[in-house]
Amino acid sequence: MGNSVKRVLFVNSEIFPYLPESEISKIGRFLPQGIQERGKEIRSFMPRYGCINERKNQLHEVIRLSGMNIIINDVDRPLVIKVASISAARMQVYFIDNEDYFHRKSIYRDENGIFHEDNGERAIFFARGVLETVKKLRWAPDIIHCHGWISHILPLYLKKAYIDDPIFSGSKIVLSLYDDTPAEKFPSDIKEKILFGGIGEDDLGLLSGEVDGTELAKLAASYSDGIIFGSESIPGELEEYCRNSGRPILDFNAEAVQDGSYIEEYNSFYDQL
Repeated sequence: MGNSVKRVLFVNSEIFPYLPESEISKIGRFLPQGIQERGKEIRSFMPRYGCINERKNQLHEVIRLSGMNIIINDVDRPLVIKVASISAARMQVYFIDNEDYFHRKSIYRDENGIFHEDNGERAIFFARGVLETVKKLRWAPDIIHCHGWISHILPLYLKKAYIDDPIFSGSKIVLSLYDDTPAEKFPSDIKEKILFGGIGEDDLGLLSGEVDGTELAKLAASYSDGIIFGSESIPGELEEYCRNSGRPILDFNAEAVQDGSYIEEYNSFYDQL
């Protein structure tokens, strides 16, 4: 792709300061700023988890982008888009919101540590919500960079359901993999719920039998154009799959993450795809 990369869309599971500091949330905060400072346009998205304080973080609804319904398993749910600014970085963050999926105070697990039964549906809603909102923005990304397991359905949707849309016809997917891969199994009907927009069961070939986070991550990798190992500890089965996929891989560099030079590495990786 070379120097033609002008626009990068970041699809994040976590961004600091909206969620506590973590490996993923710090990259979600500082990578878009660094890419913007290197002359590229950026947009950032994350879910509007119920633990995010809207008043403190000055979130407000974007009426012109809200109002669409997303159907999952024959149930219509309204898509609400909110936005907030990180003034120090001179960038905005868009939040995908829905009362059923994102108003609970926990993120992925309840107060007893139990994985939310509808987490798979939440990932479907998040992926489609991001892509539909970018269409409404009429903003065509050259790179879509996915971070965190809840973004792992987006590569499939981009390459199979949205690729003919002119907004996404030139988009390439970069997938950052972290040590957040859920070990829990998703409900048995997750595959039927994922089907959308002409996607057939053959397109879900990697989702055989019971689906857990590793299977979902493999599916994401299979529809990505480049893979970044964002953590030192990636499940061995997933790492092996990625290394055998033939896709470009950027290995984890702890020193670069520590001193911030990873931003330059990622920027070069985008330009090489």
